[in-house]
Amino acid sequence: MAFGRLERTKGSQPMSDINMTPLVDVMLVLVVIFILTAPLMASSIRLDLPRSEGATPGAAPQFVTLVVDATGQAFLDDQPLSQPALAERLRRIGAERPDTEVQLRADAAVPYGRVVEVMGAAHLAGLQRIGFVAEPQALGAPSAPAKAP
Repeated sequence: MAFGRLERTKGSQPMSDINMTPLVDVMLVLVVIFILTAPLMASSIRLDLPRSEGATPGAAPQFVTLVVDATGQAFLDDQPLSQPALAERLRRIGAERPDTEVQLRADAAVPYGRVVEVMGAAHLAGLQRIGFVAEPQALGAPSAPAKAP
């Protein structure tokens, strides 16, 4: 055997299949990047809108502040008014701007009947939008129990 041929063994062949693990890793990273950046790209659309006189935004809603203090005195935009004077002023406001909102602030000590009188005057004046204004309660503070008359 000294003069014979040496047998050659075949070495490792090059791999002809794609290694899927790095491919999947890269795809998952790209999906995460697209998920994070998609909202940013959608909100950053810049438009040059055409100009038009008829396309003006609507005016801010108008409101009047109606306050009833602890004694039952009514104030319209910080001016004290008697019940007939209040009804007249609300009627004029309702005739000029019927979409005006009334922001009603009433003291906690005011009887419910007085609040209803003021609301009724606003309703009769043609003001249909009435908002009640209250102070927010402190976090963790217990609510005050209702007092019996």
